[in-house]
Amino acid sequence: MDQDEPRGEVVAAGATREKKQGFFGRFFGSIALFFRQVIAELRKVVTPTRKELVKFTLVVLVFVLIVMGIVYGLDALFAWVTHMVFGVPGT
Repeated sequence: MDQDEPRGEVVAAGATREKKQGFFGRFFGSIALFFRQVIAELRKVVTPTRKELVKFTLVVLVFVLIVMGIVYGLDALFAWVTHMVFGVPGT
């Protein structure tokens, strides 16, 4: 048995609760279901503490600095190789 929606209703795995509906009924019903599921997922979000937020921010900044250094090093290397191969000064 699977839970169909966050309200706790239990339905059989292959069963459907929906009655025959027209195009607009299915369309607007699916939009409503989408928003109910979005709200249910947002209720699961845990807000980090200030200490966690500072730690995560520092981790991201250090990672960005490392990637910037790698990209800068590769750029300098390719500029040097280009200069050696073609004899054109880099810009």
